[in-house]
Order: sequence, then C-alpha cells, then structure tokens
Amino acid sequence: MALTEAEVRHLARLSRVALSDAEVERLRQQLSSILDHFQALNAFDTSDVLPTTQSFDLSNVERDDEPRPSENVDAILANAPRRHGPYLRVRAVLD
Repeated sequence: MALTEAEVRHLARLSRVALSDAEVERLRQQLSSILDHFQALNAFDTSDVLPTTQSFDLSNVERDDEPRPSENVDAILANAPRRHGPYLRVRAVLD
C-alpha cells in the first residue's frame, strides 16, 4: 500500500513534526513498506485463534516488602546543588 506525499505531510502535521521534502519522500517509502508488511499478515487465517493480549503467562516478580533502615540523608544529599535542611531544594514549577 503506497502512501502519497499528501498523506505523509498530513501525518507529520498531526504529529506536529516539521519535515523537509527529502524527509517526506524517505518516510513515504518507509511507511509504505511497513504497511505492506502489515498487509502480508492479512493473508493468514486467524479465524481459529482466540483474541489475546499476551501470548504467554506473565507474573510480576516482586521482592518481599520488608522494613529496613533508610539511607543516610547527608550522604544522599552530599552532591545536591541546593538543599534546605534534610530536603533537596528545586526551583518553583508553578508561579
């Protein structure tokens, strides 16, 4: 499925990406190739395949939540550019 230059420019505008003419042509070829690969997948009969979100079982690997001593605050903040007591000081984000 070959994309047109107008379709690539439309996708770029939706993505808020500025593209040169050379980039439009390069992306047109690459995106067309990707769509061709997806088109090839339509040749497979998947009517017997149940819809799945994951092809194999997953389980979360988590460590036990056990209390332990915290790190030394002075050692952690030793390289902080600015601090205020035991806290890291940052510039205000909101006015």
